[in-house]
Amino acid sequence: MEEKIGLGIELKNTVDYARFLDQQDPLRTFRDKFYIPLVNGKEAIYFTGNSLGLQPKAAQDYVLNELEDWANYGVEGHHFARNPWVEYHEMFPAMLSKITGAKEEELVVMNQLTVNLHLLMTSFYRPTKERFRIICEAKAFPSDQYAINSQVKLHGFDPEDTIIEVAPRSGEYNIRTEDILSTIEKYKDSTALVLFGGVNYYNGQVFNMPAITNAAHAAGAFCGFDLAHAAGNIELQLHNWNVDFACWCSYKYMNSGPGGVSGVFIHEKHFAQTDIPRLAGWWGHDKESRFKMDKEFNPIPTAEGWQLSNAPVISMAVHKASLDIFEEAGMERLIQKSKALSKYLFFILDEINKSGAEDFIEIITPRNENEHGCQISMLMLKDGKKIYEELKKQSVIADWREPNVIRIAPVPLYNSFEDIFRFGEILQSCRN
Repeated sequence: MEEKIGLGIELKNTVDYARFLDQQDPLRTFRDKFYIPLVNGKEAIYFTGNSLGLQPKAAQDYVLNELEDWANYGVEGHHFARNPWVEYHEMFPAMLSKITGAKEEELVVMNQLTVNLHLLMTSFYRPTKERFRIICEAKAFPSDQYAINSQVKLHGFDPEDTIIEVAPRSGEYNIRTEDILSTIEKYKDSTALVLFGGVNYYNGQVFNMPAITNAAHAAGAFCGFDLAHAAGNIELQLHNWNVDFACWCSYKYMNSGPGGVSGVFIHEKHFAQTDIPRLAGWWGHDKESRFKMDKEFNPIPTAEGWQLSNAPVISMAVHKASLDIFEEAGMERLIQKSKALSKYLFFILDEINKSGAEDFIEIITPRNENEHGCQISMLMLKDGKKIYEELKKQSVIADWREPNVIRIAPVPLYNSFEDIFRFGEILQSCRN
């Protein structure tokens, strides 16, 4: 029987209880596979894996191997490196399929996130005079907003009339699924694309991707997702959900370094549709004839057909170091631990609120375990920026978002229950 973390019915706000949970944790040794930053001379409580994941200790060796092969082989490393560079990107789909719930042929690693988003919108945002609108979440990550806005303008449409944003209701922080679905229904005859984040970067809300996808398709629109805050964080079943496309970065929960390479999903149903427009590049050309340098583009009949350039091997080496850790840990176990960490964190924050005459924190992340991942967003009701700065002084690396939100994300690969208890102690001292 697989070992699991048993939180029990009665949670305790004690260091002994937190250590007891850590002792039960079957993933407890994975923390040792990462470098934990030092702040003010001691190990940080690092809660910003939702922004930049920690460095795997193995990453330096993986990169050094490629540098050595470059030194030893020069251009011949494309064929004779330990991991030949021509096929380097082909290592990733088998591992990513377990993280994203996709078929291997539906996945490719290439470029960076916003580049890929533009490439995918070239293929899947094909507006006409009658069907031209894009439905998205209000307060999406700015890069998504900029990409959508610029794509709309590129096609000659007015963003004010074309982009339909779904926002939380007055006095609420999360977007109700029924409001997303009713918006799709309202604009069903004029919508070309529904494009959401898998997880909202600000409040940590996980969107109901299967329901959104079904509604988009019923309306005759394509459906895609930016999974920057979802990949490596929550359960995904992209193929079974019938999502048309998705992309994500690898530097957050997948710990692949600042600006790390991005991943792309394209559902296999689109591979045979030769009329899909795309911005072509030679690495997307048929592998057998790629080096014949033919003028006519002949795309690989998988997600690889959307590639532009050959693999950025140095960046991909770090990605491989991290994905090998995911492979060993297993996504199912990571999600199980993530839910346990979040449950304990909610409990600790509630205990802090109970310790005073009035609430100190308002949690704006949904509490339902299927509606959030690692990230919990705390709306600070008083002195938010001051408290954030005090947390930094006491070796807590969290994340500030204007006007008054602190985002924290205990990550199952390297955070512990004791991290959460210590964080609670420090946050409580800021209140006193």
